[in-house]
Amino acid sequence: MTNRFLTFAVLVIFRTSTALPQTETGREGSVPLYRVTVVDRTVRAVDYQYRNGPTTIGFRGTVLLPQAKGEAIVESKEGRVEVEARLERLLAPGRFGPEYLTYVLWAITPEGHAKNLGEVLAGHSDKAHLRVTTNLQAFGLVVTAEPYSAVRQPSDVVVLENEIRPDTIGRTEPITAKYELLPRGHYTYEVPSDFETAAVAGPKLSMNDYQQVVELYQAQNAMQIAEAAGAAQYAGDTYRKAAGLLRQAQEAHTRSAGMTRVVTLARQAAETAEDARVLAVQRKQQEELGQARERANAAEQSRARAEAAVVTAQTEAAASRALLEQEGTARRQTEATTAPAPPPPAQRPDAETRQPAAVGLQQKTELRMRLFREFSAAMPARDTPRGLLMTISGTDFQAGHPRASVYQRLAAVAETIGAHPGLAVTVEGHGPFSDERAFAVRDILAHDGVASSTIAALGLGDGRPLTSNATAAGREQNRRVEIIISGGPIGQLPNWAKAYRLMPNRP
Repeated sequence: MTNRFLTFAVLVIFRTSTALPQTETGREGSVPLYRVTVVDRTVRAVDYQYRNGPTTIGFRGTVLLPQAKGEAIVESKEGRVEVEARLERLLAPGRFGPEYLTYVLWAITPEGHAKNLGEVLAGHSDKAHLRVTTNLQAFGLVVTAEPYSAVRQPSDVVVLENEIRPDTIGRTEPITAKYELLPRGHYTYEVPSDFETAAVAGPKLSMNDYQQVVELYQAQNAMQIAEAAGAAQYAGDTYRKAAGLLRQAQEAHTRSAGMTRVVTLARQAAETAEDARVLAVQRKQQEELGQARERANAAEQSRARAEAAVVTAQTEAAASRALLEQEGTARRQTEATTAPAPPPPAQRPDAETRQPAAVGLQQKTELRMRLFREFSAAMPARDTPRGLLMTISGTDFQAGHPRASVYQRLAAVAETIGAHPGLAVTVEGHGPFSDERAFAVRDILAHDGVASSTIAALGLGDGRPLTSNATAAGREQNRRVEIIISGGPIGQLPNWAKAYRLMPNRP
C-alpha cells in the first residue's frame, strides 16, 4: 500500500464551503463550490459485435473536467461484455460540491437506460483502473460524480464520455437520453436551517484509513438522502437495516477492525440505503396515485349523483308541464263554449324579440360567472374573449405526464363541464412536451365524463410564450397547459366586457 498521506475533512452536504482532501504538497486545497447542470448531451453508443475480438474506445473529459482522459478495451464474449477502462487526471469529486464523494462508470443504452457498472477509484496519481462486465450489447460509456457508489441513476455531473476512435470495431448510433429514464435531483435533499455542523479539517490519514473514511461518508450520504426521501416512513425495515449496517461499519472503524471489514459494511449500508430510497419513492408514488384514484372515484360518484338529480328534476319538470298543458287545454275548451276569446293585444315586433334576447344574455352572463368561480376553485382561471381559460403549470407535469395532484383538479373541472351540455373544450400545450401534455389532459377529461367529441387538443410548442425564456421563472411560466371553455351556454363576451348597439333604439 502506498504510504501517501491525505488531509481528510468532514464533508457536509450543500454547505457553502468545505476543506477538500489535500496531498502533502497541498495539490488540491480548498476551492469554491458550484452547482453544474449538463443537459442535452450526445454520446455515441457502440453495438459491440458478438465474439469478434477486443476493440478500443477513448474517453474525453467534458467541460466540467476537460483535462481528464482515458481509454477502454471492450470485448463481447459468450454471455457477457467485458470492459477494462483506464482513466487519468481524475481530480477529487468534491470540487463539484461537497455531496460528491466518488465517481461511477455508467453504460447507457441507445434508448437512454443507464446501468451502474461500478465505482471509479482514483489513486494518488489521479489515475483509475476498472475491469467490469455487463449483459448489455450496445451501449455508450460515461463517468459521473456521485454522492455514493450504489446510486441507481446518474447525476447531472458528467465528467467523462466515450469517444469513438478510427479503429473502434462495431456499429455506432447516437443515444437518445429520455428524461424519464435519466431523472435529475434524486440524490439531493434540503439541509434544515438549524443544521449547525460545519466542515472540520481532520488529521492526516494513510491511504487505507482514507478509503475507509470515504466509504463511511458515502454510506452516511446514502442514509441522509434516503431519510429525506421518506425511507423511514415508507420503507422502515430496509431503512433500519441500513442504519444497523452503518453503525457496524462505524464501530468496526473505531475498533480498527481492518479496511476489508469497514469497507464491506459501509458499502452494504450504502446499497441498502439506496434500496430503501427507491422503495420509498415507489411507495410514495403508489400512495399518491391511490389517493388520486380515490378522489377521482369520489368525484365520479358525485357527478353521477348530480346527473341523477338532473334527470329527476327534468322528469318532474316534464310531468309538471304535461299537467299544466292538460289544465290549460281544459280551460280553453270551457272558455270556448261560453264566449269568444278576445283578440290578443297588439305588440310591437321589436319588443317581442328584444325582451327574450335580454333575458337570454343575462342568463348566459350569470352562468359564465358561476362557472368561472367553480373553475377558479380548482385551478387558476381567467375570463377572456376566447372563453373561460384555466392554466396548469409546468411544475404539475413529469415530462409529458401529469402528476397525481392534477387528477383531482381535472375531475372537478370535468364534473362542472359535464353538468352543462353545449360547452366546448380546447386543450393547448405550450413549451416542451406540448403535444403529450395536451393529449394527456384531454384523455383525463374524457375519462372523467366530458364527451370526447367536444374536446380538441393540440400542442403549440414554443410558439406562444407569455414572457421571455431568458430566466428560469420565465421558462416555467411559458411551459404550461391551457384549458379554454366556450360555447353557447356562456355566450361570447367575458363578464367584464359590455355589448354596444350599432344602431340606436327607435322610439
